[in-house]
Amino acid sequence: MGMAVLMALLFAGRSVAQEPVCQLSTHMLDVSRGVPAAGVTVELSRQTSDGGWQTLDRRVTDRNGRVADLLPLREPDANRGIYRLRFETQPYFEAQGQSSIYPYVEVVFRIEGDGHYHIPITMSANGYATYRGN
Repeated sequence: MGMAVLMALLFAGRSVAQEPVCQLSTHMLDVSRGVPAAGVTVELSRQTSDGGWQTLDRRVTDRNGRVADLLPLREPDANRGIYRLRFETQPYFEAQGQSSIYPYVEVVFRIEGDGHYHIPITMSANGYATYRGN
């Protein structure tokens, strides 16, 4: 029996673990400079039944200003609820030599169903906007 056949038989039953499907992504674009905002800390929280907030994750935007894999979807409709993304913008603008009137930006939104939610912000030191992207 050849080595290739033996290896094929050994690994025939092996399954490859799948990466979890993530339901949420975000990014921050610095519109004053026309570039992605890399290195921004983003915190994801979920609203609790008593109206408080439970922190679920804390990440940093990559060189493209993105966090692509927030909120794994483990079972249907499991993530239904109200969420908050908090972007720590002050350190970013200080690193650019700018003073911002916004020390942080919080975006609160609702997730319903199993679809993907992309919640970005476009920002300058003196203003921001958000929307549901794709």
